[in-house]
Amino acid sequence: MNYKTNCERISSELIPYLDGRANAAEQSAVESHAAVCPACRERIEEFRKLFGVLNEMPAIEPSGAFDARVRERISAEPRRSLFDWLVPAPRLAFALAILLALSVWMGKFPTAENSVATAQSEQDFHVIKDLGVLENYDVLKGFDALSELPVSNQEPEQTQQDQQPKDGQI
Repeated sequence: MNYKTNCERISSELIPYLDGRANAAEQSAVESHAAVCPACRERIEEFRKLFGVLNEMPAIEPSGAFDARVRERISAEPRRSLFDWLVPAPRLAFALAILLALSVWMGKFPTAENSVATAQSEQDFHVIKDLGVLENYDVLKGFDALSELPVSNQEPEQTQQDQQPKDGQI
Protein backbone atom coordinates (compact mmCIF):
# COMPACT_ATOMS: atom_id res chain seq x y z
CA MET A 1 0.00 0.00 0.00
CA ASN A 2 1.49 3.34 -0.93
CA TYR A 3 1.90 6.30 1.41
CA LYS A 4 -0.87 8.52 -0.06
CA THR A 5 -3.47 5.75 0.06
CA ASN A 6 -2.60 5.10 3.70
CA CYS A 7 -3.07 8.83 4.53
CA GLU A 8 -6.51 8.82 2.83
CA ARG A 9 -7.56 5.74 4.81
CA ILE A 10 -6.35 7.29 8.08
CA SER A 11 -8.20 10.57 7.35
CA SER A 12 -11.47 8.65 7.12
CA GLU A 13 -10.78 7.09 10.56
CA LEU A 14 -9.61 10.34 12.15
CA ILE A 15 -12.93 11.68 13.54
CA PRO A 16 -13.93 8.39 15.22
CA TYR A 17 -10.39 8.20 16.68
CA LEU A 18 -10.64 11.70 18.20
CA ASP A 19 -14.20 11.12 19.47
CA GLY A 20 -13.16 7.89 21.16
CA ARG A 21 -15.55 5.77 19.06
CA ALA A 22 -12.78 3.86 17.22
CA ASN A 23 -11.99 0.31 18.27
CA ALA A 24 -8.52 -0.71 19.47
CA ALA A 25 -7.30 -1.80 16.01
CA GLU A 26 -8.33 1.50 14.39
CA GLN A 27 -6.75 3.49 17.25
CA SER A 28 -3.46 1.67 16.90
CA ALA A 29 -3.50 2.09 13.11
CA VAL A 30 -4.02 5.87 13.41
CA GLU A 31 -1.37 6.23 16.12
CA SER A 32 1.22 4.16 14.23
CA HIS A 33 0.61 6.15 11.05
CA ALA A 34 0.77 9.48 12.91
CA ALA A 35 4.15 8.43 14.34
CA VAL A 36 5.67 8.26 10.82
CA CYS A 37 3.59 10.89 8.93
CA PRO A 38 4.15 14.52 10.00
CA ALA A 39 1.24 15.83 7.86
CA CYS A 40 -1.28 13.51 9.51
CA ARG A 41 0.19 14.20 12.96
CA GLU A 42 -0.28 17.96 12.36
CA ARG A 43 -3.85 17.38 11.17
CA ILE A 44 -4.64 15.38 14.33
CA GLU A 45 -3.32 18.23 16.50
CA GLU A 46 -5.41 20.79 14.60
CA PHE A 47 -8.53 18.68 15.12
CA ARG A 48 -7.74 18.32 18.84
CA LYS A 49 -7.46 22.14 19.17
CA LEU A 50 -10.74 22.59 17.28
CA PHE A 51 -12.50 20.04 19.49
CA GLY A 52 -11.11 21.86 22.58
CA VAL A 53 -12.55 25.20 21.40
CA LEU A 54 -15.91 23.61 20.60
CA ASN A 55 -16.04 21.94 24.03
CA GLU A 56 -15.49 25.34 25.73
CA MET A 57 -18.52 26.89 23.99
CA PRO A 58 -21.78 26.76 25.92
CA ALA A 59 -24.37 24.32 24.61
CA ILE A 60 -27.42 26.00 23.14
CA GLU A 61 -30.71 24.45 24.15
CA PRO A 62 -33.54 24.77 21.64
CA SER A 63 -36.74 26.33 22.91
CA GLY A 64 -39.90 24.31 23.39
CA ALA A 65 -41.52 26.20 20.53
CA PHE A 66 -38.73 25.09 18.21
CA ASP A 67 -39.61 21.45 18.76
CA ALA A 68 -43.31 22.20 18.20
CA ARG A 69 -42.58 24.10 14.95
CA VAL A 70 -40.43 21.26 13.61
CA ARG A 71 -43.11 18.67 14.38
CA GLU A 72 -45.76 20.90 12.78
CA ARG A 73 -43.70 21.27 9.60
CA ILE A 74 -43.15 17.54 9.42
CA SER A 75 -46.85 16.82 9.76
CA ALA A 76 -47.69 19.49 7.13
CA GLU A 77 -45.54 17.76 4.52
CA PRO A 78 -47.69 15.89 1.99
CA ARG A 79 -47.60 12.14 2.37
CA ARG A 80 -46.00 10.30 -0.47
CA SER A 81 -48.14 7.60 -1.94
CA LEU A 82 -46.93 4.12 -2.64
CA PHE A 83 -46.82 4.71 -6.40
CA ASP A 84 -45.02 8.09 -6.46
CA TRP A 85 -41.82 6.43 -7.56
CA LEU A 86 -43.53 5.39 -10.81
CA VAL A 87 -44.03 9.01 -11.90
CA PRO A 88 -40.89 10.01 -13.78
CA ALA A 89 -39.15 13.27 -13.18
CA PRO A 90 -39.56 15.80 -16.01
CA ARG A 91 -35.88 15.64 -16.89
CA LEU A 92 -35.99 11.86 -17.14
CA ALA A 93 -39.09 11.96 -19.36
CA PHE A 94 -37.46 14.59 -21.60
CA ALA A 95 -34.24 12.55 -21.86
CA LEU A 96 -36.17 9.39 -22.78
CA ALA A 97 -38.17 11.28 -25.43
CA ILE A 98 -34.97 12.66 -26.97
CA LEU A 99 -33.39 9.19 -26.90
CA LEU A 100 -36.42 7.67 -28.61
CA ALA A 101 -36.48 10.40 -31.29
CA LEU A 102 -32.75 9.96 -31.90
CA SER A 103 -33.16 6.19 -32.23
CA VAL A 104 -35.96 6.56 -34.78
CA TRP A 105 -33.99 9.16 -36.72
CA MET A 106 -30.83 7.01 -36.77
CA GLY A 107 -32.89 4.02 -37.92
CA LYS A 108 -33.71 5.81 -41.17
CA PHE A 109 -30.08 5.84 -42.31
CA PRO A 110 -28.90 2.78 -44.24
CA THR A 111 -26.18 0.73 -42.63
CA ALA A 112 -23.45 -1.26 -44.34
CA GLU A 113 -25.34 -4.54 -43.85
CA ASN A 114 -28.51 -3.05 -45.36
CA SER A 115 -26.53 -1.75 -48.34
CA VAL A 116 -25.02 -5.19 -49.00
CA ALA A 117 -28.40 -6.87 -48.66
CA THR A 118 -30.01 -4.32 -50.98
CA ALA A 119 -27.26 -4.77 -53.58
CA GLN A 120 -27.64 -8.57 -53.39
CA SER A 121 -31.43 -8.37 -53.80
CA GLU A 122 -31.05 -6.02 -56.78
CA GLN A 123 -28.58 -8.45 -58.35
CA ASP A 124 -31.00 -11.33 -57.76
CA PHE A 125 -33.79 -9.31 -59.36
CA HIS A 126 -31.71 -8.64 -62.47
CA VAL A 127 -31.04 -12.38 -62.72
CA ILE A 128 -34.67 -13.40 -62.42
CA LYS A 129 -36.28 -10.61 -64.47
CA ASP A 130 -35.12 -12.33 -67.65
CA LEU A 131 -36.86 -15.61 -66.77
CA GLY A 132 -40.15 -16.26 -68.45
CA VAL A 133 -41.80 -17.84 -65.45
CA LEU A 134 -41.15 -15.76 -62.37
CA GLU A 135 -43.63 -17.57 -60.15
CA ASN A 136 -41.70 -20.84 -60.56
CA TYR A 137 -38.29 -19.30 -59.98
CA ASP A 138 -37.69 -21.16 -56.71
CA VAL A 139 -38.70 -24.46 -58.32
CA LEU A 140 -36.47 -23.89 -61.33
CA LYS A 141 -33.55 -22.70 -59.23
CA GLY A 142 -33.25 -25.97 -57.33
CA PHE A 143 -34.57 -28.29 -60.03
CA ASP A 144 -32.33 -31.36 -60.14
CA ALA A 145 -35.00 -33.87 -61.11
CA LEU A 146 -33.83 -34.10 -64.74
CA SER A 147 -30.43 -35.35 -63.67
CA GLU A 148 -32.08 -38.20 -61.77
CA LEU A 149 -34.08 -39.56 -64.76
CA PRO A 150 -32.71 -42.68 -66.46
CA VAL A 151 -31.44 -42.27 -69.98
CA SER A 152 -33.85 -43.79 -72.48
CA ASN A 153 -32.36 -46.19 -75.09
CA GLN A 154 -35.56 -46.56 -77.11
CA GLU A 155 -35.55 -45.71 -80.78
CA PRO A 156 -37.88 -43.03 -82.04
CA GLU A 157 -39.69 -45.55 -84.35
CA GLN A 158 -40.81 -47.65 -81.43
CA THR A 159 -42.25 -44.67 -79.68
CA GLN A 160 -44.20 -43.73 -82.82
CA GLN A 161 -45.62 -47.24 -83.08
CA ASP A 162 -46.65 -47.12 -79.44
CA GLN A 163 -48.45 -43.89 -80.10
CA GLN A 164 -50.45 -45.24 -83.11
CA PRO A 165 -53.84 -46.69 -82.14
CA LYS A 166 -54.24 -50.44 -82.40
CA ASP A 167 -57.16 -52.14 -83.96
CA GLY A 168 -60.19 -51.55 -81.87
CA GLN A 169 -58.76 -48.58 -80.03
CA ILE A 170 -59.46 -45.10 -81.05
